Amino acid sequence: MRVALIGATGLIGRNLWPLLEERHDLLVVGRRPSGARHEKIGPLERWHELLAGERIDTAICAVGTTRKKAGNWEAFARVDQFAQTNFARGAKAAGARQFITVSSSGADAASRNRYLKLKGEIEEELAGVGFERLDIVRPGLLLGDRPGDRRNLERIGMKLAPLINPLLRGSLDRFAGIGAEVVARAIVSLAGRRGKGRFVHQNRSLRQLAEA
Repeated sequence: MRVALIGATGLIGRNLWPLLEERHDLLVVGRRPSGARHEKIGPLERWHELLAGERIDTAICAVGTTRKKAGNWEAFARVDQFAQTNFARGAKAAGARQFITVSSSGADAASRNRYLKLKGEIEEELAGVGFERLDIVRPGLLLGDRPGDRRNLERIGMKLAPLINPLLRGSLDRFAGIGAEVVARAIVSLAGRRGKGRFVHQNRSLRQLAEA
């Protein structure tokens, strides 16, 4: 199966691409090398062009940034929204029947929170591209090492996760901390799945998929 991936150098992506490469014919598209065998490097505005002439079965987006890291909301949206939907349309043109995206717990296009609203809008845009199957991965607080990426609130959350996670039961479990490697294994399990429609996966189902 031919798989295309963006976001290979991020927290989830670093765990994800080696697993995909073991199982599938993987093409990584990005702005800088990840170490994968087959890569196409270019500015995010050209990511859809880099898929021209390819034949893709499943496309995966593990791209993610923060407003602080991007510099402003416009730059944040450019990475999180434009680059992803641009890549999705390129993948669809290359024949992809399935798209897997990493979103966020609480994503909702009607949310008052600007971050969650944007994530929800991205989900809606991807649903409109026309993939046979759309898998939306909504992890809680991502746990893992981000070299050179200082996210203070995340670091505090990671330290508190062992204490807080046992208290987040029932519907609150979706906000609990979850390891990036667990999310990566869950995505690998989803890649190539049949069935048509839109599927949302939160912490509980992600853990189950990771063990499948």
